[in-house]
Amino acid sequence: MSKPAQTAAVPMKRAILRGAHPVRIALVGLPNSGKSTLFKTVASTAVQTGELTGTHRAYGECAVQIGLDQVRLVDLPSISSLHGLARDERVTLQYLLWGDERPPIAAHEPGGPPAPFAPPDVIIQVMDATALSRHLEFTLELSQLGRPMVIALNMMDDAARKGLHINTRKLSKQLGIPVVPTTVVMGQGIMELFTAALNTVRKRACPLPQPPSKHLTPVLAPLSSALNHPEIHDAFRMPHALLLALAAADDSYFHHELAEHFGGEVPHLERLRTQAEKSLPRPLAEELHADRHHQAASLAEDVTRTGAAYEGKGWRFWMDELFLHPRWGLVGSMAVFAAVLFVVFEISTWIDSMTSAKLVELTAAWQPTDTFGVVLRAVVDGLIGLVGIVVPYMIPLVLLLVALEESGIMQRIAFVVDRGFHHLGLHGAVALPFLLGLGCNVPAISAVGRNTTGRERVIASVLITFVPCSARSAIILAIAGKYLGGFGVFGIFMLTIVVITLGGQWLARRLPERGPGQVLEIPSYSLPTGHALVSQTWSRTSDVLTIVTPLLVAGSVVLALLKHIGADEVVNTMLLPITGWWLGLPVVLGVPILFGVLRKELSLLMIYQALGSFEIGTMLDWVQITTFLVFLTFYIPCVSTFAVMLKTIGRRDALFSLAVSVGVALVVAAAVRWLLTALQLLPF
Repeated sequence: MSKPAQTAAVPMKRAILRGAHPVRIALVGLPNSGKSTLFKTVASTAVQTGELTGTHRAYGECAVQIGLDQVRLVDLPSISSLHGLARDERVTLQYLLWGDERPPIAAHEPGGPPAPFAPPDVIIQVMDATALSRHLEFTLELSQLGRPMVIALNMMDDAARKGLHINTRKLSKQLGIPVVPTTVVMGQGIMELFTAALNTVRKRACPLPQPPSKHLTPVLAPLSSALNHPEIHDAFRMPHALLLALAAADDSYFHHELAEHFGGEVPHLERLRTQAEKSLPRPLAEELHADRHHQAASLAEDVTRTGAAYEGKGWRFWMDELFLHPRWGLVGSMAVFAAVLFVVFEISTWIDSMTSAKLVELTAAWQPTDTFGVVLRAVVDGLIGLVGIVVPYMIPLVLLLVALEESGIMQRIAFVVDRGFHHLGLHGAVALPFLLGLGCNVPAISAVGRNTTGRERVIASVLITFVPCSARSAIILAIAGKYLGGFGVFGIFMLTIVVITLGGQWLARRLPERGPGQVLEIPSYSLPTGHALVSQTWSRTSDVLTIVTPLLVAGSVVLALLKHIGADEVVNTMLLPITGWWLGLPVVLGVPILFGVLRKELSLLMIYQALGSFEIGTMLDWVQITTFLVFLTFYIPCVSTFAVMLKTIGRRDALFSLAVSVGVALVVAAAVRWLLTALQLLPF
């Protein structure tokens, strides 16, 4: 009797924030602060959008994964102040105060609550570091809300370019608000920002009070005392500091609601306001605004110094300028992609020629005729095929992937291409696995299994099977390069991009349960260690070998026995509806198509054998050659790829991927055949 599986409890240092009532984070900020850019950077591929009640001002809301925690992120319309707001702007303030609940003063208003979700647990104010004073005025107002806050001090790259150096620790201490320097367009500081927001929620820490200057405190005292009644607080449900600020500024909304619900208090409050203004050189609202402006300017001056542009910026800064810059980031990513292509088409090809190709040459003369010998030869062929996958492609590509991850470069590439992959319902973390698929789909899908989960893992795994691996590329280059020319080769590779794009969009609609957005952590640069390279490569390849080896050997034996007992004609006859009727190809190409599931290179040799000539151009016209290559490019991935898919996405989804690849191959190849046949009939 087997023992039950042992499980171990891992103690958590803090509670995980997720579940039925997740933490809600609201992004606020002045126009052009980078607030919406931050939202788009971390948002999921399924953003809920709408308009705040009674307005045409749009919001965005979605789930975002931050480590083990999951939050709901809200991108609110930009506003410049909390005082003297127009109707469209005021609804943003109402959401920050009340969320999906309506206080007694708003019970008579038409429509529902400001937004269909709860008020924020924490507010992230996104501000422009190059215009610190202006944004700090808004910070002083937001602190009156009494909610936990975090400041994203954005555009730090622009500040460095202008020689502005901001002491974020000092600013944070004076405000009582965590201040995180960020450059959102480059992904810098985003993980730290959201980590600080969650820590603020856990600590339930609110900003330090920011009272008016000393000359205004005694002036406002009578008005503050008059407003300090439980009935007024219960009706407005807002912090006393904000209530006092709105009353002192004679805010039209506050004045209207006060007259509506506490009409008897209005004359008394008006007298107190008038009395307060008599001791001031200008109207109370202007004096309060000037005081906030002075406090913000003084604070900005106290925490900012000027110096040389890019002072203290070392090589890490310039590396990020290459890999993360909005304009140059793609250049850095393309350089890495070029390095991967070099490994695939130069180094891996050379290793292949020195390993599996040599083994094929050594065993080429051994052609047994008895059943035992045929089976033994099939086992050897299967093992040679395994060597041809693991040694030249899997190990070098996985080593490269580990090195890019350990150095911190892959995370930067993922950030740069993340938004483009959103169109496929994916995140940027799958970018490099897609590129690795040009070498071999096996390590590519294995990498997807490590970097993704759920729906995204399924979509990425299915789409990677359409990436032409080196074996399929070899067939395309060998046949299309000879008979179709460079344009034909380019057209087939372009067709794979079209199929992957359309397939991704179809799968995204078919699998609507989209995962949350991701806050991609961008670690510091580091030099990969030999131990990390070896251990990580082994952990990612060892279990794949145990799955691929038996399937590859077993498949080789089955197909060898079919050929040995003379079932070639039977196989060709069974595949006649596909090869002859649907694709318009010679019937004898059925067996090469079937043997392609072992390793695609086998198809090339068997095409020559089936047609009885190395000059297939004398046996097939250019339409048939194109149709066959397109079908071979998209149909069933090799048995090794299918094996790793079983491990990565499970039997049901692996079989689904199998059906999709067959269907796509049949449809696309037939469409190409009919299109090219129609072109042949045109009079030119």
